[in-house]
Amino acid sequence: MIRIAVLGAGRIGRIHASNVAASPNAKLVVVADPVESAANSLASRLGCEASTDAAAVLERNDIDAVVIGTPTDTHITFMLEAVKRGKAVLCEKPIDLDMEKSLAAANEVERLGGRVMLAFNRRFDPTSQAFRKAIDAGDVGEVRQVIISSRDPGMPPRDYVEHSGGIFRDMVIHDLDMARWLLGEEPVEVMAMASRLVDESLEKLTDFDTVMVQLRTASGKQCHINCCREAVYGYDQRMEVSGSKGMLLQENLRPSTIRRWSKEATDVREPLLNFFLERYEAAYKAELEAFVDALNANSPLPTSVQDGLKALRLADCALESALSGKAVKV
Repeated sequence: MIRIAVLGAGRIGRIHASNVAASPNAKLVVVADPVESAANSLASRLGCEASTDAAAVLERNDIDAVVIGTPTDTHITFMLEAVKRGKAVLCEKPIDLDMEKSLAAANEVERLGGRVMLAFNRRFDPTSQAFRKAIDAGDVGEVRQVIISSRDPGMPPRDYVEHSGGIFRDMVIHDLDMARWLLGEEPVEVMAMASRLVDESLEKLTDFDTVMVQLRTASGKQCHINCCREAVYGYDQRMEVSGSKGMLLQENLRPSTIRRWSKEATDVREPLLNFFLERYEAAYKAELEAFVDALNANSPLPTSVQDGLKALRLADCALESALSGKAVKV
């Protein structure tokens, strides 16, 4: 039974804490958040301890592993403290918004022999897992092209945007990780374009709301990613993989598969799921179980700090390309 502490009682922390509490192979010992009411409320609901001192939690001997769901600028501090004390870590992406800091942290984790898993939850989505297994089974032959569409239902709060690191590091980074995972090769060149079609005031933050990214691997495999902060019709998440033997297509998930026909309209379906909390609910649960299973079996973690570094590097290259209008070598 892996004894786990969850740092952060905000939106993502609540997801992780609930999944730990529900896991048959883990025990939620404590949740920590500097906002006492948030920590107490979550702990009370899940039947564990509450703390406002994350540093003190990391010093405890009754904790085997830590899930970090705190603001990005605290990730490295908590990650390294946990590793130094021999605790395994599941950390939300990114490692940090700064590439040099992230690289130094990754090197320190390696030096200390730490076990750190980066939380790229979309890899653990059941349909994404089926995609990967079909590719591995040779269903599409040699992968040639990957197309990823990712659109949020609306702009996040302004305060969130100001501290997010920008759309490439905050939103597109998930799709960049999926691109690496599905292509099976590392991209060597990035070309991106970016616009402010939803919120022109993002210019003050050197940020964007509507982007397209193209990736190319050394062998010539291609990936096209399109993202937008606003899709009035719901949370739009689709993928396509084309290869020498065929194609795989992942459509959006809906509350049900019912389709209706009438005098007024044809082929009417229920709206898309509202946001990532609903769309990737199963993915978050599977991600946590993969982390716990790897610790119990003492097997390699499904993702690593290197995956975090590579996705962040691609995000930085995409931003550089969007600002310069030129392709960027990775």
